[in-house]
Amino acid sequence: MKNERPKIKVPLAPIDVIVDMLSLALVVMLIIYTALQIQDMPETIPTHFNFKGEADGFGSKHTMWLLPAIGIAMFVGFNILNRYPHIHNYMVNITEENALKNYRFSTRILRFVTLFTMILFAYIQYSIVSAANGNHSPIGPWFVTIVIGLSIALPIYIFIHTKKMNRL
Repeated sequence: MKNERPKIKVPLAPIDVIVDMLSLALVVMLIIYTALQIQDMPETIPTHFNFKGEADGFGSKHTMWLLPAIGIAMFVGFNILNRYPHIHNYMVNITEENALKNYRFSTRILRFVTLFTMILFAYIQYSIVSAANGNHSPIGPWFVTIVIGLSIALPIYIFIHTKKMNRL
C-alpha cells in the first residue's frame, strides 16, 4: 500500500529564515572558533565529561574538529531534508487539505532542532577549550538535566501540537 502524499513547496516565514541564518552563523562561528583555538591547545584535550562536569575522557586536540564536522553535516542534511517534507514521518494521514500546515510544522521542527544542536555543539566546544586551558569546565549536572529534559519535552510538545493542529 503506497501513500502518495502531496508534493508542495512550503513557503518560508520570517522565523524560518531567522532560525536558518542563526544556525548557519553558529556553524561558521564553530569552525572559526575551533581554527583559532586549536593552535594553542595542548596535544591532549578533554573529550568527555562526567555528570559533575569533570573531564573523564581525553584525546588528541584534532578531535576538536569532530563537532564542527558533525555540525556541517547536520546543517546540510537537515536543510536538504527540509526540501522534501512529503517524506517526513507524520502521525496523521497527509492530504491536500492538511499538507501545508503539517509540512510547515515538520520543517520548522527540523530547523529548531538544528539550531539547538548548533548551540549545544558551540557550548560543548567552549567547554572543551576551557577545560583544556586548565579552567573549570562550565559543563555540570544542570547541563545533562537540561539536555535530557528537552529531549523528553520536545516529543511530548510535538505530539500534543500535532493532535491539536489536525483536529477537525
